[in-house]
Amino acid sequence: MTALAAVLATAVFTRAMERVDSMDPVNSQSTYDSCAVQLVYETPLEIDYKARPYRLAPGLCELPEVSDDGLTYVFRSVPDAPLGAEDVKRAIDRLRDPEKPSPGSWTMRRVRDVEVLDPRTLRVTLSERHHVFPWMMAMGYCGVIAPDGEGTGPYKLKSWWRNHEMVFVRNESWRGWAKTAAEDAAAGLRPFDEIHYLVIDDESTRWLMFLGGELDFLGSISRDNWSAVMDADGRIDPRLAAKGIRLCGGDPAMEVRYIGMNMRDATLGGNRALRQALSCAFDFQTWKRFYNNSIGDMHGPVPPGVTGCLEGVSPYSYNPEKAKRLLAEAGYPGGIDPATGRRLSISLSIGRPSQDSREAGELLASFYAAVGVRLELRFQTWEAFLSSVNRGDVQLFMLAWVGDYPDAENFLQLFHSKNKSPGPNHSDYVNPEYDAEYDAAMSSATEGERLGHWRRCQEILREDCPWIFTHITRNYSLASPRVENYVSGDFPYGCEKHLRTRK
Repeated sequence: MTALAAVLATAVFTRAMERVDSMDPVNSQSTYDSCAVQLVYETPLEIDYKARPYRLAPGLCELPEVSDDGLTYVFRSVPDAPLGAEDVKRAIDRLRDPEKPSPGSWTMRRVRDVEVLDPRTLRVTLSERHHVFPWMMAMGYCGVIAPDGEGTGPYKLKSWWRNHEMVFVRNESWRGWAKTAAEDAAAGLRPFDEIHYLVIDDESTRWLMFLGGELDFLGSISRDNWSAVMDADGRIDPRLAAKGIRLCGGDPAMEVRYIGMNMRDATLGGNRALRQALSCAFDFQTWKRFYNNSIGDMHGPVPPGVTGCLEGVSPYSYNPEKAKRLLAEAGYPGGIDPATGRRLSISLSIGRPSQDSREAGELLASFYAAVGVRLELRFQTWEAFLSSVNRGDVQLFMLAWVGDYPDAENFLQLFHSKNKSPGPNHSDYVNPEYDAEYDAAMSSATEGERLGHWRRCQEILREDCPWIFTHITRNYSLASPRVENYVSGDFPYGCEKHLRTRK
C-alpha cells in the first residue's frame, strides 16, 4: 500500500472540543480534560456505555467485593488487565498525596488505607461509610499510568497543539478491540484509527464546519442554530435528515444550572425572605422560550432521574406577586431600599462573556425589574470570575454543576459547610441542620434510610434558597452519517472507543 493510500484508508473522527488543560489524570479537572484522559488511560472501573439507568462495569478491575460494614472494598484485576494492583495503588496514592494536592483529592478523602494483597488484588479501607466510593474509581482522576509513563487505553496521544488541536491514534494493543472485532466485522464496521479534537471558539464556525463535513459530531446545538436543526414539531429538519445527519439525545442531562447567592454577602446572606423573593421572580417559562424550549425545569439541586431526587414543585418557583410580598417582608417594600430611598440594586456576575450570555443576563434583569429590583450585570473572564466567586467578591453568580455519578450525594455535597469555597459549595452555605441530615445520610446502612435524609436535605434547601434553580439542560447532539454506535449520555469520557464507521 502506498503512503497516500494508507492515509486515505485511515478512518478519522473529528469533533470540536473545548480547551484541555491537562493530560495528567490527577489534574483532569474539567469535563474536557476527562474526555481526553480517558481515551489514553484506563480506570479501575467504568460506567457502562449503554446501560440505563447507569451502572458500573469492570475496567482494569472487576466490580469490588464490599464488607458488611461498608468500609472495606476488595478490587481484583480482570484476567487480561495489562496493569495490576501496584499500578492501581500508585494511582490512588497520587490522589492522596498531600505534598502534591490534586483537584480530585476529594474523591479519596475517606480512604484510610490501601493495601496490595497480591499482584492482582487490592484492598481499600475507608474511615467511614461512603456508598458512592466505587463510582470514584470510574472517574478520570483515577486513570492508571503504567510504570513507563504510558497509558493502556484505546488511544495514544500523537500530537497536541495547545489551544488548537489534539490528535489521538488507535492503540492496537488495547484488549478491547479484540473483544468487538468479530461483531464489528459481521456488521461491516470498524473503529476509528484517529480521533481529532479541534478548538473552535466560534459557534457559527463549528456549525458551518459540521455542515461542510469537516466535523463528524456536534456535542451541543447553539441557541442561534436551533431553528436550523429542529422543525416546529421538535423533529430534526428534513433537509438535515436527508443528508443522513442524526439528532441524538434529548433526555434531561445530569447537569444543573443555577444562580448562586453568596451567603457571606451582607445583603443576601442573612435575609432569607429576600433570597426567597429573588427565587419567586425568576420566570422559567420565558427563560425556557429563550432557550428554544430545549431545557427542563428544576425545583431543587438534584436532577430528575437521579436516585434521591425530591419530586414536586418548589414553594418559591415563579410567582411575581409572592415575590413582591416577600420583598416587603425582607425590608424592601416595592423594591425600595430604605437606606438609600432608591431601588434595591444587586449584582450578577457572569463568566465567559458572549453575546448569548449578555442576552441571558438582560433577560434576567427584566425579570427583576418587574418586581422593582435592579440587577447589575458584571461580565468577567472565566478565570477572574472563578477567583471572585472563591473570594466571595460577588452577590449573585451564574454556574453549572455536571454530575460525576448518578447519586443525590454528588449534588447535595455542594451545600455542606466542609465544602465551602474554594470547594464546590460556592455559595458558602452553612446550616448545622443541613449538615446533620447530610452526615446522617452518609452513615446510613440502608438505601431507604439514606433517601429519607436526602429528602429532608432538599426540603431545607428549598426553604433557605441559597440557589435560584434555573434549569436542567438536555443532551442534544448531531452526528454525521459516517458515525455509528453513538449513544447519548451524561458520561462521554473516552466514548470514542465505542464509535464505529463503515468499512
